[in-house]
Amino acid sequence: MLGIRLEPELEHKLESLAKETGRSKSYYAREAIRQYLEDREDYLKGIAALERREPAITLEELERRLGLDD
Repeated sequence: MLGIRLEPELEHKLESLAKETGRSKSYYAREAIRQYLEDREDYLKGIAALERREPAITLEELERRLGLDD
């Protein structure tokens, strides 16, 4: 169980979103934390790859290789 305190403006935005969508505030808090942790993990993997001097390609090159450059 996790309890957090939000500043009033953020609490209001979260409450409004929950009411508009019919989802709970807890749902959105969980999703935000999950997304942050995934992003942080990706970031740390990227930093580690740079430190190992692994070859890198641009997004444009990746899209071209995957045939997504339409």
